[in-house]
Amino acid sequence: MAYELPALPYDYTALDPYISKSTLEFHHDKHHAAYVNNYNGLVKDTPFDSQAIEDVIKAVAGDASKAGIFNNAAQAWNHTFYWNSIKPNGGGTPTGALADKITADFGSFEAFVDEFKKAGATQFGSGWAWLVLDGGTLKVTKTGNAENPLTTGATPLLTMDVWEHAYYLDYQNRRPDYINDFLTKLVNWDFVAANFAAA
Repeated sequence: MAYELPALPYDYTALDPYISKSTLEFHHDKHHAAYVNNYNGLVKDTPFDSQAIEDVIKAVAGDASKAGIFNNAAQAWNHTFYWNSIKPNGGGTPTGALADKITADFGSFEAFVDEFKKAGATQFGSGWAWLVLDGGTLKVTKTGNAENPLTTGATPLLTMDVWEHAYYLDYQNRRPDYINDFLTKLVNWDFVAANFAAA
């Protein structure tokens, strides 16, 4: 039961000028596709082949002998989650229960933004910044390489990819500019709110 590469939820030009067609073509069609293909090759004819990718990620996390499976499974899952975390004409501020919870747990939306920017900017090397629900509390976390919150029992609500291939064609070494555009122009708060409501 091969895990399929999900199509982007928008056109390749839909995120211009913040994320270009070239970036999406390389990032989705090359990088994401490679993780999916590698994962399928690694789990073929194993018991993992019939399991949901989320269950495989949790099952092999921390097992050095299965690092290849974990890295490719987690990266395949992380990227799908990332594509849904952004949308054309995104950004702005959340509303409703999610907005109330952000204010309650961070003090203000602005305080959340500052913490999320810091997580993305200070993740050394490759990785991800996350908004998660952990033990009933919203928290900002960051993970290196393929790591994600599924392995710690937290519920991911939002992620930002800070691997260089996510932004380098458009921003070069200006990761803070990419982070700012992610938050102000791209975040899909409807997706985040749906994840929060389902948690």
